[in-house]
Amino acid sequence: MSHQFDRTSLREYDIRGIVGKTLGEADAKAIGRGFATRVRRVGGTRVAVGYDGRHSSPVLEAALIAGLTESGVDVVRIGMGPTPMLYYAEATLEVDGGIQITGSHNPAEYNGFKMVLQHAPFFGADIQDLARLAAEGDWESGAGTVSQADIIDDYVGRLMAGYGGGAYRIGWDCGNGASGPVIEKLTKLLPGEHHLLFTEVDGNFPNHHPDPTEEKNLADLKRLVADKKLDFGLAFDGDGDRIGAIDGEGRVIWGDQILSILAVPVLKELPGATIIADVKASQMLFDRIRELGGEPLMWKTGHSLIKTKMKETHAPLAGEMSGHIFFAHDFYGFDDAQYAAVRLIRAVHMIGKSMTEIRGAMPAFVNTPEMRFQVDEARKFAVVDEVLDRLEAEGADVNRTDGARVTTPDGWWLLRASNTQDVLVARAEARDQAGLDRLLAMIDAQLAASGLVRGEQAAH
Repeated sequence: MSHQFDRTSLREYDIRGIVGKTLGEADAKAIGRGFATRVRRVGGTRVAVGYDGRHSSPVLEAALIAGLTESGVDVVRIGMGPTPMLYYAEATLEVDGGIQITGSHNPAEYNGFKMVLQHAPFFGADIQDLARLAAEGDWESGAGTVSQADIIDDYVGRLMAGYGGGAYRIGWDCGNGASGPVIEKLTKLLPGEHHLLFTEVDGNFPNHHPDPTEEKNLADLKRLVADKKLDFGLAFDGDGDRIGAIDGEGRVIWGDQILSILAVPVLKELPGATIIADVKASQMLFDRIRELGGEPLMWKTGHSLIKTKMKETHAPLAGEMSGHIFFAHDFYGFDDAQYAAVRLIRAVHMIGKSMTEIRGAMPAFVNTPEMRFQVDEARKFAVVDEVLDRLEAEGADVNRTDGARVTTPDGWWLLRASNTQDVLVARAEARDQAGLDRLLAMIDAQLAASGLVRGEQAAH
């Protein structure tokens, strides 16, 4: 027995594809067999399995469990819930790993698998290793058992442990994603007044796409906050590992701005601590961390890479522009949007100003959304290398942590290759529009020198 995966489904941080086209039951079973083999070869015996609200999730779960048990691993089913609930199960139950079936914030026809082995992210070479094990049919065999664990109430209780006072009037938009039932339970326990949108889990996402980093997906939440005159609003992606927020005036609080608020109580308690943000984050954030007495660290984009760097630097808090927020301070070091929401309420309370005042006091910058443009897979990393070589030859101020991040008197711009798609990603931020135009002209000149045009690509 051997199995070949569709190569496009093997991503850097997870396995993900279009169900029935690039991902199906046979793949799920092979993932189970390969992951169980890895678990057994490090002396493990049990794996937790959860899934999100997509229509294809139960069928993939059955196939995954068949693969895990046939390779001799016992499975603990935790049922449907957000990805962080699976991470919580893996951190607290007596298991040796965990798998969440989730399409994250992708459209409804997608699904996939996020994995954790012995409390560490399973990514990159690990995912390629599953493909190798499958191709060679190099799987352990056995007869594992299947049991159930109902952990949602324990998980909600653990989220409540992050609460530190303050009663606010808050809007919550779950976008029909997997976090709905958790948020319903959580808001019954939190003081204040809570208005909930789209908590019914529906894999068709009938109201809006569950990706809070795109402003158009926050329209319903903005309406709710305005109509009810709420203090602020919180939103979640399809599998509950990314958070979005708006203030009482409906202004978006972007991922790096959320992190700048969360950093305040953390650095009060842990002066001098390292706080990590990805290369797409605003210069405002790095300056703010330093101003609060922390040590800012710019790192590569990608949840697995950030988790690994947090362990290495003992950082209590990290975040990405995409709304992944990671707490190791009083928590387990994984990205959990539900927990980040509770800690955000606590941070606002500790700062002692309204969310609208906090957002209003942030320095104003003009920036682009994330600009993405197709480029041949074989060419994407080469283009970034060519740009870096030219910039360094010109003596530009370049940070090469993840692609090219260039600082100029106007602000900064970034060009990096996506780890998960055949695209280049660019972003720029300046103090005014004229400065932003100059930065965009620099990006265009670099692309042109490598034979590419930025073009009128849709921002993502």
